[in-house]
Amino acid sequence: MVVGVCTIEIHLPFSRSLKDKRRVVKSLKDRLRGRHNISLMEVDGQDLWQRAVIGIAAVGDGRPPLEGLFETILAEVEAQIPGEIINREVQYF
Repeated sequence: MVVGVCTIEIHLPFSRSLKDKRRVVKSLKDRLRGRHNISLMEVDGQDLWQRAVIGIAAVGDGRPPLEGLFETILAEVEAQIPGEIINREVQYF
């Protein structure tokens, strides 16, 4: 059993308030949860308008399936957010 943890830092340049940012983050979280068997939450930057850090955790029977899952998730995030990914980090335990 392998546990994968992915952290994605997102810049949302068009967000003008916390309400704007929370709408984008909630929509993203709901879509990802609906499509993948993962756990996720906003782990940092909750009080910043244009920055969000999303933590994603998944459990698999090996590292290769998790690598594929995280690559799929990163591609979806890049395609769906009205901003850009600043940083991403993946760790396996």
